Amino acid sequence: MLEDLRKLVEVESPSCDLEALSASAKTVAAVIENRLGGQATLIHSEAGPHVHWSGGGDPKVLILGHHDTVFPLGTLERRPFMVQESHATGPGVFDMLGGLVQAIHGLAALEHRSGVEILVTADEEVGSRSSRALIEERALACGAVLVFEGAADGGALKTGRKGCGTFRVSITGRASHAGLEPAAGVNALIEASHQVLDIAALGRPEIGTTVTPTVASAGTLDNVVPAEATVIVDVRVESAEEKGRIESAFAALAPHIDEAEITVQGAVGRPPMPESASTELFAMAQRLLPGLDGAAVGGGSDGNFTAALGVPTLDGLGAVGGGAHADHEYIVVDSMAERVNLVTGLVNAIRASRET
Repeated sequence: MLEDLRKLVEVESPSCDLEALSASAKTVAAVIENRLGGQATLIHSEAGPHVHWSGGGDPKVLILGHHDTVFPLGTLERRPFMVQESHATGPGVFDMLGGLVQAIHGLAALEHRSGVEILVTADEEVGSRSSRALIEERALACGAVLVFEGAADGGALKTGRKGCGTFRVSITGRASHAGLEPAAGVNALIEASHQVLDIAALGRPEIGTTVTPTVASAGTLDNVVPAEATVIVDVRVESAEEKGRIESAFAALAPHIDEAEITVQGAVGRPPMPESASTELFAMAQRLLPGLDGAAVGGGSDGNFTAALGVPTLDGLGAVGGGAHADHEYIVVDSMAERVNLVTGLVNAIRASRET
């Protein structure tokens, strides 16, 4: 497993870098074919190649993951793949190359692979716009989805996820000289300040809704009334009702300053993954590994899409570790074999349940 993990980590795969993602997809396909046989197909898209493999027969379970990472080219030189004191480190080991390796080796231990599909996408980290339709198609065809994102704290599986989205609020004002005639301008920065307060007030953390302005920009020079400003907002919700409320509230944002104009782009693009979507599969996992915990988490994944379709979905089956998207990212090597055995058992249990 560590040999395969090294192969994947050492082919850097930042989202949106088509050349790098092409090389990464070929490496993922080669590892799959080497361990499982058959042929992995590269499905080309504007975001880079997705990798699809099938064990044949009637589809019953979809193994879902992604090979793009958040780290820019050159990260590997600064932070190479290493294994020390039972931790493996390197860009993408936890999110989510370690999970891919565990999934592949779990399937390799099966007596037969009929009914199993693997889909490894190229754009999960940037919203899955090119892969969503394919993910949904294969999820509906298979009827059960196992997602190999990294585990929650302590190795818990992810039994629910918030819906998440990003909104971009653009404010247009009018420039003027800040010293000679400031009143002739329409200050987009002041309007943006009003909007930030209005937007932050939309949050309802007591029911799981967080609305967090995260990035803002305005102005050009220190003596010019700013004519433009932009605010980026991260949104997380636990219910479809809150998704609708938040999207309506952003659409209804209105300027406070005369002649200022507001344009809003964005949506809660990943619907919530309710815990009910994982009930059946999580019960199977607990029978295989007694004492296994589950957790609902704030981050989103492609499992949000499959759960929203009503397809049973269990997430967090990937590596045990931490530090996703950070320089201290790591996985716990000693936990890998146990998770591989869980994959094998889960796939067998799902296939058996679909045959009765």
